[in-house]
Amino acid sequence: MRRRDFIKGIVGSATAWPLVARAQQGEHMRRIGVLMNIGADDPEAPALVGAFSQGLAEAGWIIGRNARIDYRWYQGNPEAARAYAAELLALTPDIILASATPGTMAVKQLTRTIPIVFAIVADPVGSGIVDSLARPGGNITGFMNYDFSFGGKYLDLLKEIAPHVTRVAVFRDDTNTASVAIFSAIQAMATSAGLQVTPVNVRNSDEIASAVEAFAHSPNGGALVTGTALNNTVHRDLILKLIARYKLPAIYNDRFSVPDGGLISYGPDLADQFRRAAGYVDRILKGEKPGDLPVQAPTKYELVINLKTAKALGLTVPQSLLARADEVIE
Repeated sequence: MRRRDFIKGIVGSATAWPLVARAQQGEHMRRIGVLMNIGADDPEAPALVGAFSQGLAEAGWIIGRNARIDYRWYQGNPEAARAYAAELLALTPDIILASATPGTMAVKQLTRTIPIVFAIVADPVGSGIVDSLARPGGNITGFMNYDFSFGGKYLDLLKEIAPHVTRVAVFRDDTNTASVAIFSAIQAMATSAGLQVTPVNVRNSDEIASAVEAFAHSPNGGALVTGTALNNTVHRDLILKLIARYKLPAIYNDRFSVPDGGLISYGPDLADQFRRAAGYVDRILKGEKPGDLPVQAPTKYELVINLKTAKALGLTVPQSLLARADEVIE
């Protein structure tokens, strides 16, 4: 089955779920709203939606029998996130799953009572989403996708696969407090790695193109694409195109950029976050309070390498790095 048809089947079947539910006598239907930071046809969508549905099923929540899911896809657009958050809340869900910081903030600003579970949020405390990681408080909890100490890990991996790199363009969203904090952490670690970092802001395509062109004029450059909605969704194709045009060895937070020509990626297993989020949804629907459930950090990370891209860049990937990879694209 094609990926697009798979997603349309999941989203479109929402209209049929109430009919199925009426046939199941004695079952109490619980409504779950899901606000996704990507598009329904994004290459990440099947893995994330599938992991969440699987996690719910393992906990006994069967779509169409005792659970209905309403999806909305805001594709990294904060205005769309606010509009879709309002749509979901108008459906009076029992709980909402929100992905990424813009979607989580949009839902949090509209309700203090409906439970919220978030996923793929970089800095939930710094963003004001929760009071603390151990005791989030209020009606919200979830899963963070970034440990600032990993800024050094990205730089080390980039140097390992491209030892000649001395300058790194770091793609960031300067309107996002978490993205700014991530850049600061990377900048602080760059000196010890013998690297000079330059920010590339990603507010619009013209700004990205001019910044990358200016950076690429000097030799020994590389790139680090951090995990933000603008990087991984809105401007993903443009960033991949520019990095390929200027032949910059690059490391990505998003593994889905590597099959499309990215050199290497390292980051949390996002499907695992959605699977674990289903566990929190289950516990809250069964009576636990979200504010009492600690925010959790990633437990699984993935390293993906594209040997075709390495060859095109004239790079020889060390066997020690290949041995650690979760996936190698040849």
